Amino acid sequence: FIAPVFAPLGFGRWQAAVASITGLLAKENIVASFGIFYGIGDMAKSGGENLTHFTQDFTSLSAYSFMIFNLLCAPCFAAMGAIRQEMSNPRWTAAAIAYMTVFSYVVSLIVYQIGLFVSGGKFGAGTAAAIILLVLLFYLMCRKNPYAREALSR
Repeated sequence: FIAPVFAPLGFGRWQAAVASITGLLAKENIVASFGIFYGIGDMAKSGGENLTHFTQDFTSLSAYSFMIFNLLCAPCFAAMGAIRQEMSNPRWTAAAIAYMTVFSYVVSLIVYQIGLFVSGGKFGAGTAAAIILLVLLFYLMCRKNPYAREALSR
């Protein structure tokens, strides 16, 4: 039921969704999950035949989008616990984790949708959303700091 959420990012399969969730235990679990789902660990025995199932589910662009999402999203539960302890506030902890997850979704959406369009895909709603989000990110990066005067006066 969560796999369609990742479809605009290029990896709307249940294997990718489950691997992303197991990545919350430890990011290494993503690789282990793919090894189990696709039988990649047995490549020496199969002569690489199992890798064809993986390449049918992922293109180079969708794999790159998947990696970006999982590298930028919420860290493992141990790191979340450390964030909770340092912030001493469950609301700020939830906000930090939600921010990381939304940011990773946005960056992954931009990479996949614009990459798909540049490589010959059709211009659609996903591409339009990606361009709007990219412009918003550039605006946020380049805007004048509204707190600059306040910091100088201290």
